[in-house]
Amino acid sequence: MLFFIQIYRNWIIRKFDIVAYLTAENLALRQQIIVLKRNQNRPYIRERDRMFWRVLSNIWPSWRDSLVIVQPETVISWHRRAFRLYWRHKSRGGGRGRPRLDAEVESLVLKLSSANPLWGAPRIHGELLKLGVEISERSVSGIIRRNSPKPPSQTWKTFIKNHMPDMVAVDFLVVPTIRFKMLFVFVVLSHDRRRVVHFNVTANPTAQWTAQQITEAFSWDTVPRYLLRDRDKIFGDLFRKRVCAMGIEEVLTAYRSPWQNAYVERLNGSIRRECTDHIIVWNERHLKRILRGYFEYHNNDRTHLGLAKEPPVERPISKMTLVTDQLLEMPRVGGLHHRYEWRQAA
Repeated sequence: MLFFIQIYRNWIIRKFDIVAYLTAENLALRQQIIVLKRNQNRPYIRERDRMFWRVLSNIWPSWRDSLVIVQPETVISWHRRAFRLYWRHKSRGGGRGRPRLDAEVESLVLKLSSANPLWGAPRIHGELLKLGVEISERSVSGIIRRNSPKPPSQTWKTFIKNHMPDMVAVDFLVVPTIRFKMLFVFVVLSHDRRRVVHFNVTANPTAQWTAQQITEAFSWDTVPRYLLRDRDKIFGDLFRKRVCAMGIEEVLTAYRSPWQNAYVERLNGSIRRECTDHIIVWNERHLKRILRGYFEYHNNDRTHLGLAKEPPVERPISKMTLVTDQLLEMPRVGGLHHRYEWRQAA
């Protein structure tokens, strides 16, 4: 008798489970049909729809089987977002939590950090203790991390600026001829005054030819300490050996980072915009003659923004001394550019 009672009990429970399952599935499908009936290209899910699925996912284990309009991961992300909002609301106000640091203390930490870029949080924390400021080292580290994302080490720009007097940069510039032949212009630029030290043109650059240009650019008593260049394969073993033999230390830029060799890249852009884009080049000899005139203008006449509007070779100021003085126009680069000075009338 007890056996039949147990069977009957299990049958009743199973029947109710099936009814509950079908009821939940029916609710899920009906809710999705309501969403899909809205006349839109993409179903618009409202906040109450999200609430429905968050609640249903907690009370119905098989909710994933009837889900059509969104992914299960989406429902889980809704639940996480609701959980975060719940705790954010619960943690509001009331004076609970860690007390906020004074604005004066935070400002003092940032002042010490900016004035001493080589100091880390332990060093700044020790200095603050000597000033009678009670703060933990971890708080100092957090203030620096939130407000000073840059590392304390010197930047690439700082390195270039600190070594300007002893650094030159080299690079190649490509110029097409009238017959679509490519000519390569090798440029050596001094960083201290943006002065073009040497240039040459070739149709077939090699490591031996490039090494010879470095020898021609500097005599043994005027060699720079650093040479900045990219990682072009044209700078082969012979070039590196020649540079090392002259006592020059090479500084290589990172891959695909022309901004690290900004001065010579800017020079190449100026050559294109102010010279070669306006001239049809016939051959190597023609290009050399054009560039020789442009570099004379670049070094002696052209004003530079980075040099307080001075040319690389300082140019004296021409003042108007008499009312009868006339403005003299001197053409440069075949008339593409001019230099102006006041001269007395004849």
